[in-house]
Amino acid sequence: MHFTYCPQCGAKLQPKPAGDEGLVPWCNTCKRYWFDWFYSCSIILVCNEYDEVVLCKQPHLSQEYESITSGFIKPGETAEETARREVQEELGLTVDKLVPEGTYWFGKGQMLMHGFLGFVKKQDFHLSKEVESAHWVPILDLPKTAYPETPENVIYPLWRKLKEMKGIRG
Repeated sequence: MHFTYCPQCGAKLQPKPAGDEGLVPWCNTCKRYWFDWFYSCSIILVCNEYDEVVLCKQPHLSQEYESITSGFIKPGETAEETARREVQEELGLTVDKLVPEGTYWFGKGQMLMHGFLGFVKKQDFHLSKEVESAHWVPILDLPKTAYPETPENVIYPLWRKLKEMKGIRG
């Protein structure tokens, strides 16, 4: 989000040099810069001991394609805490091992996505209300029903890293 008016006092912001950042919106009343804001979330590709991953259907995201677990980072929470919380909330699974795999910019949603591989023991799901269905699929079957690959789709970089980690070709 790019600020035009001060969120605290409502004054119109003026561009002001901020070191190496260039011109940044400045409030003359509050004496403060207002740097652009964006959302941060965690996205987790969950895998079990049988080399299966979780794909889930979330109607608020798509009626056609399946996705992986994700969620917004709450104030005071780390990206890792969010990843573990979201897997527990959405799928009812406890993450045994969490591997950070990088950050990804999702321009359409103005989000910085913190990507993880989450390892769990295979078990039944206990789905939240926001997840219509979830199922275990062999790692190589993910592209059959997941969102199609695009430059901003974080599912595929995580999928490739998981395949590499497991030594799976294809």
